[in-house]
Amino acid sequence: MYCLSSKVRCNGKSSKGKQRYLCLSCKRSFQWISSKPLEQRRFNWFKLWIKEGYSVRELAVMKRVSQSTVKRVINYWLKQTPKQFVDELSKIKHVIFDGTFLKRPRGIYAAMDSETHQLFNAAINVRESANDLLRFYSQLSEAGLNPESATTDGNTAQMKQLKNLWPEIKLQRCIVHVQRQGLSWCRRNPKRTDAKHLRELLLKLTEVKTKEESLRFIKGFYAWENRFGSGIESSPNRGWVFSDLIRARSMLTKALPYLFHYIDDSKIARFTNALEGYFSRVKEHYRLHRGLSKRNKINYFRWYFFLKPK
Repeated sequence: MYCLSSKVRCNGKSSKGKQRYLCLSCKRSFQWISSKPLEQRRFNWFKLWIKEGYSVRELAVMKRVSQSTVKRVINYWLKQTPKQFVDELSKIKHVIFDGTFLKRPRGIYAAMDSETHQLFNAAINVRESANDLLRFYSQLSEAGLNPESATTDGNTAQMKQLKNLWPEIKLQRCIVHVQRQGLSWCRRNPKRTDAKHLRELLLKLTEVKTKEESLRFIKGFYAWENRFGSGIESSPNRGWVFSDLIRARSMLTKALPYLFHYIDDSKIARFTNALEGYFSRVKEHYRLHRGLSKRNKINYFRWYFFLKPK
């Protein structure tokens, strides 16, 4: 039996090169032996591989071990599944929902707290279809999520399922998506007068930050509609340019009720940029580890979401 004193000093190495210690109280020499498997004690290697994007070769050089040793540690942890939800989802009131493709038509769909910009749930290998979205939202609802607002890119399936599950939720359209799509339909250098005026209006959308500015934008759109709307509806023209103008008009008309909730509540995100930036970083790291099996790829993303939620 050892005295368990904390007063120890180094006492040379064992025949296998392991550090030995000498207890200054009972004068016994001993080694520290962890009960955890070696791979668990090397979890930090796995974290560096996930979070920092180090390659197997780089880790092997850093830790002075063989590449096969590093691979064993990585494969050990890729077989484990981290937890998915943070505690007390009921405290999260303002959410950003968005998805990104990995290989069409499937990809990642995620939920982020718009106040902290921290990811709190994500699903891999899903479609942005009504069934997949309902399953995703239902899991969050069962875990306690009851948001007051949700910022989305305007996908109709998203908005419909969010309203079905949380009828009182405020839906905020991402103003960057609305502006970008509208400008692409109006063209960079439009020749039509109606397209020129609509383009000028859309360019001001991301500058709207006060109630007065939002009312000015809405008034500007209705003035444009009164001037050009009836002519657009009655025109027999169905060329590409004119058809895109019709799309821009229709999109802005439908988006208008969902554009300016963020003015009444500063906690509501006005765009999905935070989550899109996160997706960009995820993909950048994933490209460094191409060649993972389907199962390991899914667990790679789960571990990334768990270890690096921001």
